[in-house]
Amino acid sequence: MTQTPTRPQAHAQFTVPAKHPMVTVLGSGDALLRVIENAFPATDIHVRGNEIRATGDPAEVALIQRLFDEMMLVLRTGQPMTEDAVERSIAMLRSAADGEGATSETPAEVLTQNILSNRGRTIRPKTLNQKRYVDAIDHHTVVFGIGPAGTGKTYLAMAKAVQALQSKQVNRIILTRPAVEAGERLGFLPGTLYEKIDPYLRPLYDALHDMLDPDSIPRLMAAGTIEVAPLAYMRGRSQPTFTNVLTPDGWRPIGDLHVGDLVIGSNGEPTPVIGVYPQGERDIYRVTAQDGSWTLCCGEHLWTVRTASDKRRDKPWRVLETKEMIGNLRAAQARRYELPLLTAPVCFPERDVPLDPYALGLLLGDGCMSGTRTPSFTTADPELVAVLEAAVPGTKVRARGGYDYLINRAPTPKDAEGGILTHPLKQALRSLDLLGSKSYSKFVPDAYLYNSADVRLAVLQGLLDTDGGPVTQSDRTCRVQYSTASILLRDDVIALVQSLGGVAYSRRRAAEGRKQGTALGAYRRDAHVVDIRLPEGIEPFRLARKAEKYHAAGGGGRPMRFIDSIEPAGREEAVCIQVAAEDSLYVTQDYLLTHNTLNDAFIILDEAQNTSPEQMKMFLTRLGFDSKIVITGDVTQIDLPGGTKSGLRQVQEILEGLDDVHFSRLSSQDVVRHKLVGRIVDAYEKYDSQHGQHSHNGRRT
Repeated sequence: MTQTPTRPQAHAQFTVPAKHPMVTVLGSGDALLRVIENAFPATDIHVRGNEIRATGDPAEVALIQRLFDEMMLVLRTGQPMTEDAVERSIAMLRSAADGEGATSETPAEVLTQNILSNRGRTIRPKTLNQKRYVDAIDHHTVVFGIGPAGTGKTYLAMAKAVQALQSKQVNRIILTRPAVEAGERLGFLPGTLYEKIDPYLRPLYDALHDMLDPDSIPRLMAAGTIEVAPLAYMRGRSQPTFTNVLTPDGWRPIGDLHVGDLVIGSNGEPTPVIGVYPQGERDIYRVTAQDGSWTLCCGEHLWTVRTASDKRRDKPWRVLETKEMIGNLRAAQARRYELPLLTAPVCFPERDVPLDPYALGLLLGDGCMSGTRTPSFTTADPELVAVLEAAVPGTKVRARGGYDYLINRAPTPKDAEGGILTHPLKQALRSLDLLGSKSYSKFVPDAYLYNSADVRLAVLQGLLDTDGGPVTQSDRTCRVQYSTASILLRDDVIALVQSLGGVAYSRRRAAEGRKQGTALGAYRRDAHVVDIRLPEGIEPFRLARKAEKYHAAGGGGRPMRFIDSIEPAGREEAVCIQVAAEDSLYVTQDYLLTHNTLNDAFIILDEAQNTSPEQMKMFLTRLGFDSKIVITGDVTQIDLPGGTKSGLRQVQEILEGLDDVHFSRLSSQDVVRHKLVGRIVDAYEKYDSQHGQHSHNGRRT
């Protein structure tokens, strides 16, 4: 009778150091030993004293020997071994032995990587994939944690966020979830905003209480150090609903804007609004620049700024909250924070106008358009007379004596036919509502204020060639000064300058006590003086003598704008908008550039499978300097309305392989809840793969 050859047996002996009680190795009631015996049923394991012997298949015996070595490494750190830790160690060792997912990480390295300790509890990864996920958060700016429920995606990310806050790597933590169960329309629910959103955010609050002293959490949230809010209600970055924002058609209240509307970005070009998020009633601050421009915003609103030190060291512009700058606006006697200006003139659509823009500027400066008399023009520069006549067809400029000129209607062959004769200049002025205006009531019509850059510059040049001029200064660049008796015209000149990327300061020169001349007596109205600086390449003058003087003095220098003051301005309903511009800047009141990204923050978006592609893009593009984003979700549990694609699914197709973006994928083997949860996840995955019951967006049908 032929006997089946027996497989060779291997023997191994492991001695537990005396300083470690055997109960720490074998578990209470030998619970850990039973886990090992169940995992290696063909191997005999015997314990005598502090010695453990194993006999069986050489490969299995080698794994058991390695297992006890790893367990001892863990125990030496003072960390206890649990049944779950033993099971996961065995799984990691088997995977490595089978050549699956070859790795240099050992079970001891995974189980002893502490992230955070609070009130005697230590948070650490429990599986190899969890360790790799945590390591990815350390080494990448944007990390996606994708996997089934119970794999610790959000919990570990929050632990890393708290660790970063405590080590001062970031200044704040922002935790958010899409409130899709209510379609992000929470208005129909009773209660306050936070009572409405509480059910969706409760898991995030619970995790925070595991990681921080519960007494400190309200204080940190009140200070804005920790924010917990649904994606559509993320606190901050907002302005009062009535605050003006510049659009290609002029100014509009921010509260009237909708997704898809166009606003003006920092490059002067239109950029679409990709998100509008009501913020409720907020504390509001007035931010004023040194040139008198100002706007309103909440305390968490973001501003792109730089200091003199940043500029000197060629550092990038930084992004700060409004509140962060309060009380820190001066460096010695100088203003600390410089604001960016438009990098190019605003691009308004070109409009047809009834009167040449340069001619309009000349007439607003030194023209008389009372309506009861023939229009006239006063100048000491014949150059301007010739230009004006050429720019207004159908007119003839005639000297009346001294520096005064009448602008007559030029005769035409139709005059002999009789009928009503119209003055072309009067007709144009009447259509612009300027006929009959006085020196103190003149203004620039909107058709010119919101026209192309060439039209706006031509109007400004006409105004400066008449009522403006270069002002030279010793050892300094030349500035441009303009003077008018009209408050409306003062504001319009400032708007023209700002729309071209310049700055303008205004002051009032009182009429009282100011002599006009021996023949004319005292001034009857205050004068408004505007000091102007325009960016390089923008010529303020066409009149030769003024242009030559301006350039001989070195031009106007670089226009600059600094924050001068930040003051409380009550409470108002506020709204936040998100724009598609690469730098996230848009033009608000007085041509101030404001921001809406997130800086120096650790930002976690949980349940990201329930974001739309637009929301995902909005969230990612808010990333600011020195910030980190972790996005977690389970693409098999999508609750979006039918037909809506998951932003988490789409983003994998778009960003996979992008530098500094990492996708960590966890599986049922990483579930750290009840063991049955992992088996349930596996069962569903098997069912789905057999029946093909996933729709395009991952929802079960």
